[in-house]
Amino acid sequence: MKRAPYVFILILFATAIGFPEAVFAASSEDSTSKGGLLLVQQDTQKKADDEDLSFLQEDLDKEVPQVVPDPLYYFNKGMYHVNDKLYFWALKPVASVWKTIIPGFVRVSIKDFFYNLRFPIRFVNCALQGKGKKAEAELTRFLLNTTVGLAGFLNPAKKYPELNPTREDLGQTFGAWGINNGFYIVVPLIGPTTFRDGIGLIGDIFLDPSYWIGLWVDNLWVTAGIYAGETINNTSFRIGDYETIKEAALDPYTAIRNGYIQNRNTLIEE
Repeated sequence: MKRAPYVFILILFATAIGFPEAVFAASSEDSTSKGGLLLVQQDTQKKADDEDLSFLQEDLDKEVPQVVPDPLYYFNKGMYHVNDKLYFWALKPVASVWKTIIPGFVRVSIKDFFYNLRFPIRFVNCALQGKGKKAEAELTRFLLNTTVGLAGFLNPAKKYPELNPTREDLGQTFGAWGINNGFYIVVPLIGPTTFRDGIGLIGDIFLDPSYWIGLWVDNLWVTAGIYAGETINNTSFRIGDYETIKEAALDPYTAIRNGYIQNRNTLIEE
């Protein structure tokens, strides 16, 4: 098999869990806006979405110390604008159409399914960090949602707070092991990351069942379609959030950079 599809898959995977994750940090369903920067929607779909921009809201109210070098500032700033255009010209329009034609409960079920499918990433990284209780919670959540929740399309585990731990990934594991961030970088399609977290994203690919589905059918374009569809579906829940951050921040690039770093440091310190 040619290498090109593999490279494309890596990009699509990182797009699915990179750019959206970097800009929309995970939080509880009851999270609220600080300083009135974000409007918290009370509809069922918004409550079902477990990610918002809370870590960036705080950054807009106070200056966050820059603890990660940004030696590629001019390149990063250019890539920020590239990703910004891709969002407004491609991702947002498609996600808006998807939101219009697909009922909310269906989109929520799709989101829940993929979250359940990626259980190995969270479970293995919990184990690697020695977080036994979180690993146990992840396993229990997976078993409950896979059986009672019909392969994860339903989410009965959401009724039990102890079965909804924060996410873990290989970048967090590296951080827990004492590995520094390295330098900050903005990658086309992927968005903000650091050298450490970028390597972690690549490592997490091999724990993701979606990637192995493409290998199993000997067609990684199938996996590319899965990742692209998931990205569109996830974005449909938070259209408008990124726009709010841009309008509220004097320098959106700096706000996103500092917010990303602060959020990652907070997750690692847990």
